[in-house]
Amino acid sequence: MSRRKTLIRAGALATAIAALAIGQSALDLTARARVVQAPRFEVDPQWPKPLPNHWVLGNVIGVGVDDRDHVFIVHRNDTFNAEQEIGAANKLSECCVPAPPVLEFDPAGNLVASWGGPPADKQYVWPASNHGVAIDNKGNVWIGGNGEGDSHILKFTHTGKFLQQIGIPGQPTNSRDTTHFGRVAKISFDLKANEAFVADGYANHRVAVLDMNTGRIKRYWGAYGNVPSDSNYGPYNPDVPLIPQFRTPVHCAEPSVDGLVYVCDRPNDRIQVFEKSGKFVKEKQIKPQTKGDGSVWDIAFSKDPQQKYIFLADGKNERIYVMDRQSLEIITEFGDGGRQPGMWFAVHSIATDSKGNIYTTETYEGKRLQKFAYKGIGSVATSQGVVWPTKR
Repeated sequence: MSRRKTLIRAGALATAIAALAIGQSALDLTARARVVQAPRFEVDPQWPKPLPNHWVLGNVIGVGVDDRDHVFIVHRNDTFNAEQEIGAANKLSECCVPAPPVLEFDPAGNLVASWGGPPADKQYVWPASNHGVAIDNKGNVWIGGNGEGDSHILKFTHTGKFLQQIGIPGQPTNSRDTTHFGRVAKISFDLKANEAFVADGYANHRVAVLDMNTGRIKRYWGAYGNVPSDSNYGPYNPDVPLIPQFRTPVHCAEPSVDGLVYVCDRPNDRIQVFEKSGKFVKEKQIKPQTKGDGSVWDIAFSKDPQQKYIFLADGKNERIYVMDRQSLEIITEFGDGGRQPGMWFAVHSIATDSKGNIYTTETYEGKRLQKFAYKGIGSVATSQGVVWPTKR
Protein backbone atom coordinates (compact mmCIF):
# COMPACT_ATOMS: atom_id res chain seq x y z
CA MET A 1 0.00 0.00 0.00
CA SER A 2 2.84 2.39 0.88
CA ARG A 3 4.50 1.75 -2.50
CA ARG A 4 1.21 2.44 -4.27
CA LYS A 5 0.74 5.76 -2.42
CA THR A 6 4.25 6.76 -3.34
CA LEU A 7 3.62 6.05 -7.02
CA ILE A 8 0.35 8.00 -6.93
CA ARG A 9 2.05 10.98 -5.30
CA ALA A 10 4.91 10.83 -7.79
CA GLY A 11 2.44 10.76 -10.67
CA ALA A 12 0.53 13.72 -9.25
CA LEU A 13 3.75 15.67 -8.83
CA ALA A 14 4.82 14.92 -12.39
CA THR A 15 1.40 16.01 -13.65
CA ALA A 16 1.64 19.26 -11.69
CA ILE A 17 5.13 19.98 -13.01
CA ALA A 18 3.99 19.30 -16.57
CA ALA A 19 1.00 21.59 -16.08
CA LEU A 20 3.25 24.36 -14.78
CA ALA A 21 5.58 23.90 -17.74
CA ILE A 22 2.68 24.03 -20.18
CA GLY A 23 1.33 27.11 -18.41
CA GLN A 24 4.71 28.86 -18.56
CA SER A 25 5.06 27.94 -22.22
CA ALA A 26 1.63 29.36 -22.89
CA LEU A 27 2.58 32.57 -21.09
CA ASP A 28 5.80 32.82 -23.15
CA LEU A 29 3.85 32.29 -26.36
CA THR A 30 1.29 34.87 -25.31
CA ALA A 31 4.01 37.42 -24.64
CA ARG A 32 5.68 36.73 -27.98
CA ALA A 33 2.32 36.75 -29.76
CA ARG A 34 1.58 40.37 -28.90
CA VAL A 35 1.54 42.14 -32.25
CA VAL A 36 2.51 45.74 -33.00
CA GLN A 37 3.08 47.83 -36.11
CA ALA A 38 6.77 48.56 -36.62
CA PRO A 39 9.60 48.47 -39.17
CA ARG A 40 10.30 44.87 -40.21
CA PHE A 41 13.70 43.36 -40.97
CA GLU A 42 15.19 40.11 -42.18
CA VAL A 43 18.83 39.12 -41.91
CA ASP A 44 20.57 38.71 -45.27
CA PRO A 45 22.81 35.67 -44.67
CA GLN A 46 24.58 36.17 -48.03
CA TRP A 47 25.78 39.71 -47.29
CA PRO A 48 28.59 40.69 -47.43
CA LYS A 49 30.30 38.45 -49.95
CA PRO A 50 33.39 36.45 -48.94
CA LEU A 51 36.60 38.40 -48.39
CA PRO A 52 39.58 37.78 -50.68
CA ASN A 53 43.18 36.84 -49.83
CA HIS A 54 42.29 34.58 -46.89
CA TRP A 55 41.41 37.75 -44.98
CA VAL A 56 39.67 37.53 -41.63
CA LEU A 57 38.27 40.19 -39.31
CA GLY A 58 39.18 41.01 -35.74
CA ASN A 59 36.89 43.02 -33.44
CA VAL A 60 34.64 44.95 -35.83
CA ILE A 61 34.38 48.15 -33.89
CA GLY A 62 32.62 50.63 -36.18
CA VAL A 63 30.30 50.92 -39.16
CA GLY A 64 29.26 53.88 -41.32
CA VAL A 65 27.39 54.39 -44.58
CA ASP A 66 28.20 57.02 -47.22
CA ASP A 67 25.87 58.82 -49.65
CA ARG A 68 26.23 56.00 -52.21
CA ASP A 69 25.14 53.42 -49.65
CA HIS A 70 28.67 52.06 -49.47
CA VAL A 71 29.28 50.48 -46.08
CA PHE A 72 32.54 51.17 -44.26
CA ILE A 73 33.76 49.16 -41.31
CA VAL A 74 36.80 49.53 -39.11
CA HIS A 75 38.13 46.50 -37.27
CA ARG A 76 41.10 45.72 -35.08
CA ASN A 77 43.37 43.55 -37.15
CA ASP A 78 45.49 42.62 -34.16
CA THR A 79 42.71 41.09 -32.03
CA PHE A 80 43.26 37.39 -32.56
CA ASN A 81 43.44 35.12 -29.55
CA ALA A 82 45.63 32.39 -30.99
CA GLU A 83 48.33 32.30 -33.62
CA GLN A 84 46.35 29.60 -35.40
CA GLU A 85 43.60 32.12 -36.21
CA ILE A 86 46.03 33.86 -38.54
CA GLY A 87 48.06 30.82 -39.48
CA ALA A 88 49.15 32.16 -42.85
CA ALA A 89 50.42 35.39 -41.30
CA ASN A 90 52.38 33.29 -38.79
CA LYS A 91 53.61 30.87 -41.49
CA LEU A 92 51.73 27.95 -39.98
CA SER A 93 49.15 27.25 -42.68
CA GLU A 94 47.45 28.54 -45.81
CA CYS A 95 44.87 30.49 -43.80
CA CYS A 96 44.41 33.15 -42.53
CA VAL A 97 45.61 36.78 -42.76
CA PRO A 98 44.23 39.86 -40.97
CA ALA A 99 42.38 42.20 -43.33
CA PRO A 100 43.41 45.88 -43.46
CA PRO A 101 41.66 47.96 -40.76
CA VAL A 102 39.22 49.84 -43.03
CA LEU A 103 37.03 47.95 -45.51
CA GLU A 104 34.50 49.41 -47.94
CA PHE A 105 31.62 47.37 -49.39
CA ASP A 106 29.20 48.33 -52.18
CA PRO A 107 25.43 47.80 -51.77
CA ALA A 108 25.70 44.31 -53.25
CA GLY A 109 28.22 43.30 -50.58
CA ASN A 110 31.31 43.36 -52.78
CA LEU A 111 34.53 44.53 -51.18
CA VAL A 112 35.61 47.57 -53.21
CA ALA A 113 38.43 49.10 -51.14
CA SER A 114 40.65 48.49 -48.12
CA TRP A 115 43.24 50.60 -46.35
CA GLY A 116 44.48 51.90 -43.00
CA GLY A 117 47.01 51.18 -40.32
CA PRO A 118 50.18 52.85 -39.07
CA PRO A 119 51.76 54.99 -41.83
CA ALA A 120 55.27 54.32 -43.04
CA ASP A 121 55.98 58.06 -43.26
CA LYS A 122 54.73 58.76 -39.70
CA GLN A 123 52.51 61.63 -40.86
CA TYR A 124 50.03 60.71 -38.17
CA VAL A 125 49.55 58.30 -35.27
CA TRP A 126 47.23 55.40 -36.04
CA PRO A 127 45.14 54.60 -32.93
CA ALA A 128 46.41 51.95 -30.58
CA SER A 129 42.84 50.59 -30.67
CA ASN A 130 40.79 52.13 -33.49
CA HIS A 131 37.13 52.66 -32.61
CA GLY A 132 34.24 54.01 -34.68
CA VAL A 133 34.10 55.10 -38.31
CA ALA A 134 31.95 57.88 -39.81
CA ILE A 135 31.67 59.33 -43.32
CA ASP A 136 30.79 62.99 -43.75
CA ASN A 137 29.01 64.76 -46.62
CA LYS A 138 32.29 65.22 -48.50
CA GLY A 139 33.05 61.53 -48.36
CA ASN A 140 35.75 62.01 -45.75
CA VAL A 141 36.28 59.19 -43.26
CA TRP A 142 36.68 59.95 -39.54
CA ILE A 143 38.15 57.42 -37.09
CA GLY A 144 38.52 57.51 -33.32
CA GLY A 145 40.44 55.29 -30.94
CA ASN A 146 39.94 53.92 -27.44
CA GLY A 147 43.37 52.53 -26.66
CA GLU A 148 46.06 53.86 -24.38
CA GLY A 149 47.27 57.22 -25.71
CA ASP A 150 44.36 57.57 -28.16
CA SER A 151 43.56 61.22 -27.40
CA HIS A 152 43.05 62.22 -31.04
CA ILE A 153 40.83 61.77 -34.11
CA LEU A 154 41.97 60.96 -37.65
CA LYS A 155 40.38 62.24 -40.85
CA PHE A 156 40.99 60.73 -44.31
CA THR A 157 39.67 61.04 -47.82
CA HIS A 158 37.23 58.44 -49.09
CA THR A 159 40.17 56.40 -50.43
CA GLY A 160 42.34 56.65 -47.34
CA LYS A 161 44.56 59.67 -48.03
CA PHE A 162 45.46 61.37 -44.77
CA LEU A 163 43.86 64.79 -44.24
CA GLN A 164 43.98 65.79 -40.60
CA GLN A 165 44.92 64.72 -37.09
CA ILE A 166 42.64 66.42 -34.59
CA GLY A 167 43.97 66.50 -31.05
CA ILE A 168 47.32 65.54 -29.61
CA PRO A 169 48.12 61.84 -29.17
CA GLY A 170 49.32 60.52 -25.84
CA GLN A 171 47.57 63.02 -23.55
CA PRO A 172 46.05 62.23 -20.13
CA THR A 173 42.34 62.09 -19.29
CA ASN A 174 40.80 65.54 -18.95
CA SER A 175 37.11 66.02 -19.72
CA ARG A 176 37.50 69.82 -19.72
CA ASP A 177 40.37 70.04 -22.15
CA THR A 178 39.86 71.88 -25.47
CA THR A 179 42.91 70.57 -27.33
CA HIS A 180 42.60 66.79 -27.14
CA PHE A 181 40.21 63.94 -26.36
CA GLY A 182 40.01 60.94 -24.07
CA ARG A 183 39.73 57.73 -26.10
CA VAL A 184 36.97 58.56 -28.56
CA ALA A 185 34.19 56.01 -29.16
CA LYS A 186 32.35 57.52 -32.13
CA ILE A 187 31.89 60.64 -34.26
CA SER A 188 28.58 61.82 -35.78
CA PHE A 189 27.64 64.92 -37.79
CA ASP A 190 25.24 67.83 -37.92
CA LEU A 191 25.93 68.76 -41.52
CA LYS A 192 23.81 71.92 -41.59
CA ALA A 193 25.77 73.37 -38.70
CA ASN A 194 29.08 71.94 -39.97
CA GLU A 195 29.62 70.32 -36.58
CA ALA A 196 30.92 66.92 -35.49
CA PHE A 197 29.57 65.39 -32.29
CA VAL A 198 32.14 63.26 -30.47
CA ALA A 199 31.32 60.58 -27.91
CA ASP A 200 34.39 61.21 -25.76
CA GLY A 201 34.44 58.46 -24.51
CA TYR A 202 36.43 55.66 -22.88
CA ALA A 203 38.55 57.91 -20.66
CA ASN A 204 36.78 61.28 -20.79
CA HIS A 205 33.14 61.60 -19.65
CA ARG A 206 31.58 63.99 -22.13
CA VAL A 207 30.13 64.93 -25.49
CA ALA A 208 32.42 67.30 -27.41
CA VAL A 209 31.29 69.34 -30.43
CA LEU A 210 33.82 70.25 -33.12
CA ASP A 211 34.02 72.55 -36.10
CA MET A 212 34.18 70.03 -38.97
CA ASN A 213 36.72 72.09 -40.91
CA THR A 214 39.20 73.13 -38.26
CA GLY A 215 38.61 70.45 -35.64
CA ARG A 216 38.32 73.11 -32.95
CA ILE A 217 36.31 72.06 -29.88
CA LYS A 218 33.43 74.54 -29.69
CA ARG A 219 31.62 73.22 -26.60
CA TYR A 220 31.22 70.14 -24.44
CA TRP A 221 29.04 68.78 -21.66
CA GLY A 222 28.55 65.88 -19.26
CA ALA A 223 25.42 64.06 -18.09
CA TYR A 224 22.36 66.26 -17.51
CA GLY A 225 24.28 69.09 -19.20
CA ASN A 226 26.62 69.34 -16.21
CA VAL A 227 30.24 70.38 -16.44
CA PRO A 228 31.87 66.99 -16.96
CA SER A 229 33.75 65.40 -14.09
CA ASP A 230 36.39 62.67 -14.16
CA SER A 231 35.53 61.55 -10.63
CA ASN A 232 35.30 57.79 -10.13
CA TYR A 233 31.76 56.86 -9.07
CA GLY A 234 32.49 53.15 -9.00
CA PRO A 235 30.63 50.46 -10.95
CA TYR A 236 26.99 50.79 -11.92
CA ASN A 237 24.49 49.59 -9.33
CA PRO A 238 20.87 49.35 -10.51
CA ASP A 239 19.61 49.56 -6.91
CA VAL A 240 20.88 53.09 -6.20
CA PRO A 241 20.03 56.45 -7.82
CA LEU A 242 21.68 57.28 -11.14
CA ILE A 243 24.88 59.27 -10.89
CA PRO A 244 25.07 62.90 -12.14
CA GLN A 245 27.80 62.14 -14.70
CA PHE A 246 28.38 59.79 -17.60
CA ARG A 247 30.22 56.58 -16.88
CA THR A 248 32.77 55.43 -19.40
CA PRO A 249 32.31 54.64 -22.12
CA VAL A 250 30.18 57.45 -23.47
CA HIS A 251 29.51 55.40 -26.59
CA CYS A 252 27.50 57.54 -29.04
CA ALA A 253 26.21 61.09 -29.55
CA GLU A 254 23.73 61.18 -32.43
CA PRO A 255 22.15 64.49 -33.60
CA SER A 256 18.61 64.22 -34.98
CA VAL A 257 16.80 66.25 -37.64
CA ASP A 258 14.84 68.23 -35.05
CA GLY A 259 17.78 69.65 -33.15
CA LEU A 260 18.27 67.01 -30.45
CA VAL A 261 21.26 64.86 -29.54
CA TYR A 262 20.84 61.27 -28.30
CA VAL A 263 23.72 60.09 -26.12
CA CYS A 264 24.60 56.48 -25.25
CA ASP A 265 25.62 56.39 -21.59
CA ARG A 266 26.42 52.72 -21.96
CA PRO A 267 27.26 51.40 -18.47
CA ASN A 268 24.41 53.43 -16.91
CA ASP A 269 21.94 51.67 -19.25
CA ARG A 270 20.53 55.01 -20.32
CA ILE A 271 19.90 57.28 -23.27
CA GLN A 272 20.14 60.95 -22.44
CA VAL A 273 18.62 63.51 -24.81
CA PHE A 274 19.93 67.07 -25.16
CA GLU A 275 19.43 70.13 -27.26
CA LYS A 276 22.45 70.69 -29.50
CA SER A 277 23.59 73.40 -27.13
CA GLY A 278 23.99 70.78 -24.40
CA LYS A 279 20.80 71.60 -22.52
CA PHE A 280 19.37 68.44 -20.96
CA VAL A 281 15.91 67.36 -22.17
CA LYS A 282 15.15 63.87 -20.85
CA GLU A 283 16.51 60.38 -20.27
CA LYS A 284 15.39 56.78 -20.52
CA GLN A 285 16.89 53.66 -19.02
CA ILE A 286 16.91 50.49 -21.11
CA LYS A 287 17.02 47.09 -19.37
CA PRO A 288 18.23 48.79 -16.16
CA GLN A 289 19.23 45.52 -14.45
CA THR A 290 21.99 45.05 -17.04
CA LYS A 291 25.43 45.26 -15.42
CA GLY A 292 28.96 45.08 -16.78
CA ASP A 293 29.10 46.38 -20.35
CA GLY A 294 25.63 47.92 -20.11
CA SER A 295 22.71 47.89 -22.53
CA VAL A 296 22.97 51.14 -24.55
CA TRP A 297 25.76 50.59 -27.09
CA ASP A 298 24.86 52.47 -30.28
CA ILE A 299 21.99 54.25 -32.00
CA ALA A 300 20.84 54.71 -35.60
CA PHE A 301 17.72 56.52 -36.80
CA SER A 302 15.13 55.38 -39.32
CA LYS A 303 15.34 57.02 -42.75
CA ASP A 304 11.89 58.63 -42.89
CA PRO A 305 12.00 62.46 -42.86
CA GLN A 306 10.93 62.63 -39.20
CA GLN A 307 13.31 59.89 -38.04
CA LYS A 308 10.36 58.32 -36.27
CA TYR A 309 12.27 55.31 -34.97
CA ILE A 310 15.49 54.65 -33.07
CA PHE A 311 17.33 51.38 -33.60
CA LEU A 312 19.33 50.66 -30.46
CA ALA A 313 22.09 48.05 -30.33
CA ASP A 314 22.43 46.23 -26.99
CA GLY A 315 25.63 44.21 -27.03
CA LYS A 316 25.17 42.73 -23.57
CA ASN A 317 21.65 41.32 -23.99
CA GLU A 318 22.22 40.75 -27.75
CA ARG A 319 19.20 42.60 -29.08
CA ILE A 320 18.22 45.39 -31.43
CA TYR A 321 15.41 47.49 -29.97
CA VAL A 322 13.05 49.36 -32.27
CA MET A 323 12.00 52.43 -30.29
CA ASP A 324 9.66 55.35 -30.79
CA ARG A 325 12.05 58.30 -30.92
CA GLN A 326 9.72 60.76 -29.24
CA SER A 327 8.62 58.62 -26.29
CA LEU A 328 11.77 56.45 -26.11
CA GLU A 329 9.51 53.44 -25.59
CA ILE A 330 10.55 50.06 -27.01
CA ILE A 331 8.03 48.89 -29.63
CA THR A 332 9.67 45.60 -30.56
CA GLU A 333 13.00 43.84 -30.34
CA PHE A 334 14.77 41.23 -32.43
CA GLY A 335 17.86 39.04 -32.41
CA ASP A 336 19.52 36.76 -29.90
CA GLY A 337 22.96 35.72 -28.75
CA GLY A 338 24.73 33.22 -30.98
CA ARG A 339 26.96 32.62 -33.98
CA GLN A 340 24.43 32.11 -36.77
CA PRO A 341 23.15 34.85 -39.11
CA GLY A 342 20.68 37.11 -37.34
CA MET A 343 22.35 36.48 -33.98
CA TRP A 344 25.20 38.32 -32.30
CA PHE A 345 28.07 37.98 -29.92
CA ALA A 346 28.52 41.56 -28.64
CA VAL A 347 26.62 43.61 -31.23
CA HIS A 348 28.61 46.82 -31.06
CA SER A 349 27.79 49.35 -33.78
CA ILE A 350 24.76 50.05 -35.95
CA ALA A 351 24.03 52.16 -39.05
CA THR A 352 21.27 52.54 -41.64
CA ASP A 353 21.47 53.19 -45.39
CA SER A 354 19.17 55.33 -47.55
CA LYS A 355 16.79 52.40 -48.12
CA GLY A 356 16.36 51.76 -44.40
CA ASN A 357 18.52 48.63 -44.21
CA ILE A 358 20.39 48.08 -40.95
CA TYR A 359 24.06 47.12 -40.66
CA THR A 360 25.57 45.81 -37.43
CA THR A 361 29.06 44.90 -36.29
CA GLU A 362 30.29 42.67 -33.48
CA THR A 363 33.26 43.03 -31.17
CA TYR A 364 34.93 40.54 -28.80
CA GLU A 365 34.61 37.12 -30.41
CA GLY A 366 31.76 38.14 -32.72
CA LYS A 367 34.12 39.70 -35.31
CA ARG A 368 31.45 40.14 -37.97
CA LEU A 369 29.44 42.53 -40.17
CA GLN A 370 25.77 41.74 -40.89
CA LYS A 371 22.97 43.27 -42.96
CA PHE A 372 19.30 43.31 -41.99
CA ALA A 373 17.11 44.08 -44.99
CA TYR A 374 14.26 46.54 -44.43
CA LYS A 375 10.86 45.01 -45.28
CA GLY A 376 8.58 47.98 -44.64
CA ILE A 377 6.18 48.74 -41.82
CA GLY A 378 4.03 45.80 -40.79
CA SER A 379 2.83 43.52 -38.03
CA VAL A 380 5.52 42.03 -35.81
CA ALA A 381 5.66 40.43 -32.38
CA THR A 382 6.95 42.58 -29.56
CA SER A 383 9.74 40.02 -29.10
CA GLN A 384 10.62 38.60 -32.51
CA GLY A 385 13.67 36.45 -31.87
CA VAL A 386 15.95 35.85 -34.84
CA VAL A 387 14.58 37.53 -37.97
CA TRP A 388 15.42 34.77 -40.42
CA PRO A 389 14.28 35.27 -44.06
CA THR A 390 10.75 34.09 -44.71
CA LYS A 391 9.96 31.66 -47.53
CA ARG A 392 9.30 33.32 -50.87
